[in-house]
Amino acid sequence: MNEDGPVAAVRAIHEVFMRTDAAITGPLAEMGLTTATAQALWALDPDDEPPSMKTVATRLHCNAPNLSFVADQLAARGLVERVPDPRDRRSRALVLTAKGEQVRSQVMRTVVEHSPLSALEPDDIAALLSILDKVVAVTPRGSAPTS
Repeated sequence: MNEDGPVAAVRAIHEVFMRTDAAITGPLAEMGLTTATAQALWALDPDDEPPSMKTVATRLHCNAPNLSFVADQLAARGLVERVPDPRDRRSRALVLTAKGEQVRSQVMRTVVEHSPLSALEPDDIAALLSILDKVVAVTPRGSAPTS
C-alpha cells in the first residue's frame, strides 16, 4: 500500500502515540497508575466545571462501565470524587481532589517529557499544533471527518 497523504499521516500519528505509550508505562506504574487512569486524570481540567461521567466517557472514547471502573480506581486512591452533576442532579460528575490535581500535573509532565514530541523545536511544535487544531476543529468527537 502506498503510504502517501492521509495514510502516512495517520501512521505517523499512531507511531508517535505508541512510542509515547510505551515510554510512559513504567513511569506511570511507579505512580501507581495505568494508561487508562492517567488518561482519565488528563481529561479532568481543574479549571473547568466538573464534567459529567458521560462527558468524561466521551472524552476518553469509552463506555460508561469502563469509565466507572477507572473512576472507582481513582476514587479509591483519593484522586477524584463523584459528586452530583450541577447541570443534572440525576447524574454524577467527577472532580479532582487536591491530591488528584497534584498527580494530574505530574502525569502531564511525565507524558510530555517522555513523548517523542519533546525532541521538537518550539517552531515545529507550533506548526504541528496548528495543523492538529485544524483536524480537531473539523472532526466532531467520536466521528469521522466528512468530505
